[in-house]
Amino acid sequence: MATINDNYLKLKAGYLFPEIARRVNVFAEANPDAQIIKLGIGDVTEPLPEACRTAMIQAVEEMGDRATFKGYGPE
Repeated sequence: MATINDNYLKLKAGYLFPEIARRVNVFAEANPDAQIIKLGIGDVTEPLPEACRTAMIQAVEEMGDRATFKGYGPE
């Protein structure tokens, strides 16, 4: 069986992947009957559902048009 890389445990709490894991764990504990679809690194075992693909395509199309582009606001 694969084991976790010890360096993963050294990542600071604000790093993206540990923060996502923390939030997923909090949600899972609060919602024990929920089925969570994890799309994290190395965790994808099934194809993306149609709803995900459709939403991603729509988001990409919006970003490709000046009228619907969503960028950073002025600083």
